[in-house]
Amino acid sequence: MRSSPSRRCTAGRAASPVATERTLRDAWYGQPILWLGAVVLGASLAGCIGMIVLGARHADEPLPTNGEKILKVPVNRDDREDAGRTP
Repeated sequence: MRSSPSRRCTAGRAASPVATERTLRDAWYGQPILWLGAVVLGASLAGCIGMIVLGARHADEPLPTNGEKILKVPVNRDDREDAGRTP
């Protein structure tokens, strides 16, 4: 008795080109949205690292403050700031 074409055994035979293309397209690395996500992630990480490097190279000069400090924060306002304000 012969089996129907849809129930044939494919062991030992090469897969058809259409089936191979479909398998590659369905794999995770065949999805374009994943590659786009990987590129966006890589670009944002590179941007973060670049900003950290630029910040380390060009540090801000500390502001001149007189008086007491708590955790490097001045306790009192500077008199020069108050001179320009009107109550």
